[in-house]
Amino acid sequence: MVIPLLASLLFMCYAYAKLIPGGHLEPRAAASTPALGVSREVQQSWSMYSPYFPAESYQPIPHNCKINQVHILQRHGARFPTSGAAARIQTAVGKLKAAEDYTDPLLSFVQNVTYSLGLDDLVPFGAAQSFDAGKQAFERYASLISADHLPFVRASSSDRVVASATNWTAGFAAASTDRFRPILSVVLSEAGNDTLDDNMCPSAGSSDPQTNQWLATFAPPMTARLNAGAPGANLSDTDTYNLLTLCPFETVANEKRSPFCNVYEELDAESAFAYNADLDKFYGTGYGQPLGPVQGVGYINELLARLTGKPVSDHTQTNHTLDSSPTTFPLNRTLYADFSHDNQMIAIFSAMGLFKQSAPLDPTHPDPKRTWRVQHMVPFSARMVIERMECAGEERERLVRVLVNDAVQPLEFCGADARGLCRLDAFVQSQAYARNDGEGDFEKCFA
Repeated sequence: MVIPLLASLLFMCYAYAKLIPGGHLEPRAAASTPALGVSREVQQSWSMYSPYFPAESYQPIPHNCKINQVHILQRHGARFPTSGAAARIQTAVGKLKAAEDYTDPLLSFVQNVTYSLGLDDLVPFGAAQSFDAGKQAFERYASLISADHLPFVRASSSDRVVASATNWTAGFAAASTDRFRPILSVVLSEAGNDTLDDNMCPSAGSSDPQTNQWLATFAPPMTARLNAGAPGANLSDTDTYNLLTLCPFETVANEKRSPFCNVYEELDAESAFAYNADLDKFYGTGYGQPLGPVQGVGYINELLARLTGKPVSDHTQTNHTLDSSPTTFPLNRTLYADFSHDNQMIAIFSAMGLFKQSAPLDPTHPDPKRTWRVQHMVPFSARMVIERMECAGEERERLVRVLVNDAVQPLEFCGADARGLCRLDAFVQSQAYARNDGEGDFEKCFA
């Protein structure tokens, strides 16, 4: 399933980074992402539609350690709804606007609503998020950068992912006062072998059974309230959910609070909406999907190759043509940045062994003690960072730690210490599922 060489070359190199128009890139005061007029608590409840927030404060490495290589896997920034979501939202808005009257003051704004969101693409707020992330990467890891050691940047081929990558490179360059100008070097076609997109497992199931159960649990009272306040709308529970999504989508697109956020907050939708996302990702490409984690195996094997400086060994999603060339898959860089999607990042987390749960998520009864919380895993511009380092007094062994949105991961699977550090060789050994090409699961993707 390797993309033919000629097709690969079409996606191989970008000579110049293609930037979002400058107005989307210029820093705004101390940061380029604006305030949105919605509390952080509510924004984070939007989960995969939430702006980026660090899950914890970044913890500096031990004073006797020095980072010598960094790997960043980042989700694209905030976007418009996908085409499928947009169609469902427009159906729900159409029903609501067709109501005979609005007897609930909460809905009085609806008569003036005009749906005007675009499709799929990065919004200016998302461009700014990516720009900010590039700035932060330079500020945090500047010691690794020189004219001979620029970041090596790849992206999956969706426009919003490519635009996120090029805004990241622009932010990185700006933070260095243009001393260092990394470019997007490789774009992986989503029509072929691509370790940054979940496009290679046609037999994988979906999370619909679980999210439908949860919808039937939480939504009926909300739907009843809306239908009572808008006689004749005849909204379904699915319509209610789609109306709730307008709170995040309109807010990030217009960079101001959407009037639908009043509905979202009045219906106390925060915890229900967030748990819907948790179920969606857990049973979509996470541990609850039998063919979920295998979709992250290719990236893990690329990561292991870069960490160890050895050629990629993989028979799953990798593009062998690109990964066998030092031009398109160098092994000697100090900083790598790859740009991807939320579903693929969930698969990668699960393939690696992060965020394991003691039991599958219950589709009707959320466990308040669960650690699988999408708002801390894959908000817009989410990032996983792997830091490789050497520490004095520790036999000069190479060590690694993994951060997800700045939260140091415990890495019990490789015997990490209290600082989240484990030996590189132990980390490599712990990734047996990936090193064994998914232990037969990849073949099931095509059964």
